[in-house]
Amino acid sequence: STVMASSYGMNVLFLVVDDLRPVLGCYGDNLVKSPNIDQLASQSIVFSNAYAQQAVCAPSRVSFLTGRRPDTTRLYDFYSYWRVHSGNYSTMPQYFKENGYMTMSVGKVFHPGEQPHCLSSPYTRFMFHNRLKVANLVCPVDVTEMPGGTLPDIQTTEEAVRLLNVMKTKKQKFFLAVGYHKPHIPLRYPQEFLKLYPMENITLAPDPWVPEKLPPVAYNPWMDIRQRDDVKALNVTFPYGPLPDDFQRLIRQSYYAAVSYLDMQVGLLLNALDDVGLSNSTIVVFTADHGWSLGEHGEWAKYSNFDVATQVPLMFYVPGMTTSSASQGERVFPYLDPFSHVLGQSKKMVELVSLFSTLAELAGLQVPPACPETSFHVALCTEGVSIVRYFKSSEQKVQKKEDGCNDTNRCYSEEPVAFSQYPRPADTPQWDSDKPKLKDIRIMGYSMRTVDYRYTVWVQFNPENFSADFEDVHAGELYMMETDPNQDNNIYNNTLHGHLFKKIVDFLKH
Repeated sequence: STVMASSYGMNVLFLVVDDLRPVLGCYGDNLVKSPNIDQLASQSIVFSNAYAQQAVCAPSRVSFLTGRRPDTTRLYDFYSYWRVHSGNYSTMPQYFKENGYMTMSVGKVFHPGEQPHCLSSPYTRFMFHNRLKVANLVCPVDVTEMPGGTLPDIQTTEEAVRLLNVMKTKKQKFFLAVGYHKPHIPLRYPQEFLKLYPMENITLAPDPWVPEKLPPVAYNPWMDIRQRDDVKALNVTFPYGPLPDDFQRLIRQSYYAAVSYLDMQVGLLLNALDDVGLSNSTIVVFTADHGWSLGEHGEWAKYSNFDVATQVPLMFYVPGMTTSSASQGERVFPYLDPFSHVLGQSKKMVELVSLFSTLAELAGLQVPPACPETSFHVALCTEGVSIVRYFKSSEQKVQKKEDGCNDTNRCYSEEPVAFSQYPRPADTPQWDSDKPKLKDIRIMGYSMRTVDYRYTVWVQFNPENFSADFEDVHAGELYMMETDPNQDNNIYNNTLHGHLFKKIVDFLKH
């Protein structure tokens, strides 16, 4: 195995952020100030092509925490509870617990109680208390004036630091999941972070218009933003808008400010890991549940199959493997201001559904078996393949096809693919297009991303038996990444793509 035996039995610190697209220095963003996450990246393997399985909180989280795709968890919305429609699946935290880990969770990790809003349980009362005062989308605040003089993510960090201090004295391995809220809307963060982003540095998205050949079914009308007081006051037309340019800049500025506020929390948490002397014995994973559109394609929020909604940051710090072990007492994560150099980057296409098996392998646990074709009755199995094989640079060499080998899957390595999907209630944007209830889903957009292209087909879907009808295609999208990196020029209608269609169908039928 490529994993060094030394990483076996390590603790796991699992950081998951809400709505964070890879606007980070370590992903090549020149505007953002994210020194602490960049420093983690400099000690980690960073995946520059990592994708969520569905660009909305609950379905994405249930998918990566169970290692199964949305068509298996049968959760596509905010309103259902996944164990009802599918099976009683093992989850990643549960699996670590069964293997002798003390499992803990702070902030928003699972989608709590599958509530209709992304709120984290300990702070629900706190958030509602706040919501009465601020119904704006953009709301920098003076933290001292907040209830308890704090904000949820600050409390999350404090609680996680407290748990690390408790675990320092215990001899037990731990799995600690920490869920951060920001930059999820409302964009509420300490106002001093605005100083990092003077308005004259803020640009619009490179493509702030709705692409000419975008099928209407693919568009999300960003309803949750329209309901905020400051956006409501703009009287923007439904469904295509657009928002006024200066307000677009305001949102982009606040999103960046919220990312720097998040970076500070991550810095404080990693600094505490150093303080308690656990940096050499703890695997750190950093990722997000999905991305967020900042005006690209005339869209805001997530709710789509575009890269801006599905692509996430993903990095793994594995002591002694992604970095040379620091000598005893030497700090791995000193709190940083300047940027540090990014070491390991992998351009391999990977998916969040692989997290469960990857972390199991890194920790030296039995990797859950691959799921059979129908797996509703199987409590522990995974549809995501471990990506530990990409951690070593020598693995980048393409396997050569061996002569006289008849198992085609083994013979030549298929190009890696990331699959995402999104449901819609109708062919044109409706008030519930972003978050249709299960019973209202009529169309499912299945999307396949490779290094070269993103290919999406929108097909008829029956929510009663959870089946997609590939004979009934409503619309399609095809973007070639080399010539169209922002995915604006849909060439689906003037390209032969039968082989791509077959690939999606084969994949979904296993």
